[in-house]
Amino acid sequence: MKVFELIKKVKKIVNWRELRIMITFCPVCSCKRVMIKFDSNAIAVRCLSCRASAVYMSIVSILREVAPEISSLDAYELSSRGPLFRYLITKAKTVTSSEYCPDVASGGFKNGIQIQDVQNLSYADKSFDICTSTEVFEHVPDDTKGFSEILRVLRPNGIFVFTVPLQNAYKTIERTILTANGEIQHLLPPEYHDDPIGESGKILAFRTYGQDIIEKLLNAGFTKAEIVIPEKQIPWGFARQVVVAHR
Repeated sequence: MKVFELIKKVKKIVNWRELRIMITFCPVCSCKRVMIKFDSNAIAVRCLSCRASAVYMSIVSILREVAPEISSLDAYELSSRGPLFRYLITKAKTVTSSEYCPDVASGGFKNGIQIQDVQNLSYADKSFDICTSTEVFEHVPDDTKGFSEILRVLRPNGIFVFTVPLQNAYKTIERTILTANGEIQHLLPPEYHDDPIGESGKILAFRTYGQDIIEKLLNAGFTKAEIVIPEKQIPWGFARQVVVAHR
C-alpha cells in the first residue's frame, strides 16, 4: 500500500520508464527496507519506510564511519525535520536543530522552531561535537562566513559532515551574489533547487560547488577536509559525495 500511496503523490513527476522497486539495506533505518526509484537521480530514490533519499542514505552511511561513538556526542543539525534529523534524534547524545527564516534573528523562534542564520549563529563557542547539513550551503549567500561559524561552534576534534551538489570540475561557480546593500545580483541565469516530495519549495542557489570546496574549508580554518563516497552500496548506484571536515 505504501508503494501506491507514494506513486500517487509523485505521479506528476514520476518517470514511468525509470520506475523500479527493490528490497535492500537502508542505512537510516539500519535494516532491509523497500526502496523505490521514480526517476534517474539521487533525490528520486526513496526508502518507503523513513522516506530517506539517496542523499540522506549517503550522509548517514558516512556518519556511521566517521562518528561511531555518536551516542556520546552533542550534535547540531541545520534542519528540524527530515530523515537525517530523525536519525540523529535516535542516535546522538543530544540534538540541537534549527531552520532559517529571513525575518527572524538567530536564536529567535517561529512556530516553536528555533531560527538560525548559519552566517551568524547564536550558539557559544565550542558547543557541539558534530554538525551536519544536507543541501544547505549552496543556498547561503556568504558560505565563507557559514563555514567559519560552523568551525567556531565545534569543539576540539569536532567534525562537520554535509552534502552539497558537487560537480567534478575544480572551480566553484558563483551564480548569484548579494550586493553591499543586500540586493540579489545574478551573475548567471538563476538556479532554483527543490524536492518534489518535500515541503521546502524552490530555493535560490547562490553557487554550484566544485572540488575546491576542500580549499574553502581549509581556508576557513578546518585542519582537514575530504570528499568521500559511501563504500556500501546505495540503491541503484546513486551514492552521493559527502564532505567531511575536521576542526
